[in-house]
Amino acid sequence: MSRLRVFAEDAPDAPLLDTDEEAAIVAALAPVGVRFERWPLRDLAGGADALTAYAPEIERLKAEGGYQSVDTVAMIPDHPARAELRTKFLDEHTHAEDEVRFFVEGEGLFTLHAKGHVFAMLCTAGDLIAVPAGMKHWFDMGPSPRFTAIRLFLNPDGWIARFTGDTIASRFPRHEPA
Repeated sequence: MSRLRVFAEDAPDAPLLDTDEEAAIVAALAPVGVRFERWPLRDLAGGADALTAYAPEIERLKAEGGYQSVDTVAMIPDHPARAELRTKFLDEHTHAEDEVRFFVEGEGLFTLHAKGHVFAMLCTAGDLIAVPAGMKHWFDMGPSPRFTAIRLFLNPDGWIARFTGDTIASRFPRHEPA
């Protein structure tokens, strides 16, 4: 289940907000420019393709945001590089373009740092999150990652993490699935 916890940036042990209600999540993220939506899950049994199944939603986002390319990324618990890939995005960073993800299955924790607060957004199957270009954030897929996500890009070659050097991410909770 999707869950948002909001903290003061200097108080990682005391959430100011802890909610799984979609309207409350949208209301808390909108003032910092983060888009959050819940999409109905589609049956992908029998080898159905996620990009085809979610084509209408993808086309809407492409039209609204000017995104030029779309792909999927998947991670499984026994992936040989899972620890290395997890570590790659655990430190605070930014991107020159939006980071747009729709979780087809599984989950991951996007943690956003804006306006003196830290927003820990657990995204699960059916969640769309769009983190605006330049926003400080980090991503944790957990120690035994399992997810498939649709990604939208303005320019996939330009999607480069620019690390801030701030150690804030190490002070906040990591993603530890139940």
